[in-house]
Amino acid sequence: MNLTRAYYLLAVFYTLIPVMGVVALFSGGGTPLAIVHLSVGALGVLGLWGYILKRGFMNPRIWRPFAILLAIGAVLQLLVIFTMPVANVELTWMLTSTVFSVLLVILLYHYGNRDQPLWATSEEQAAARQLAALLETSTPLTAVHREGERENSVNVSKVGDEYKARVTRRTHGQDEAFERRFKHPETVVFFLEKFASVTVQDFKQQSAT
Repeated sequence: MNLTRAYYLLAVFYTLIPVMGVVALFSGGGTPLAIVHLSVGALGVLGLWGYILKRGFMNPRIWRPFAILLAIGAVLQLLVIFTMPVANVELTWMLTSTVFSVLLVILLYHYGNRDQPLWATSEEQAAARQLAALLETSTPLTAVHREGERENSVNVSKVGDEYKARVTRRTHGQDEAFERRFKHPETVVFFLEKFASVTVQDFKQQSAT
């Protein structure tokens, strides 16, 4: 069995857990917190499928906070289990959700990393290929975007397996400079368009002059 098939089987298994929870709920084996457990579990399974299929579901900004909340919830449930008397039905739900949330916390935390091609749009992926090609022929790349009294200058280079982007924003005589490093050109494209309003076409025009 290869790793990909193992991940698919894992996702199928985790998908069955909320399904079995729904069956138990309608069979009278639920608790007041069952709906919360099922809702959180369903959202976690959605993120798990996104991680395995390498597709971006919802927004990358929600997954790391969700993974942290999942971890906090698991710890709190363990504290309740070991410090308070808990009915058998509630104990079963709490233990099940705690045990199976451990792996989800790890995978969803990685899934929420914005520096991955899976979060890029098709336009960003196309622009990333152009940016990577430009960096193969010329490095560093520089571009300037002006809008009224605002000026954004960008310097992009490839250092080893990483991409380094330095942005300087000037407004009313004041400078603001910051630098970021990324593993994937898709993230560089997203970062520059969002924080500097610079596109790959700006680099091409700068190279042509």
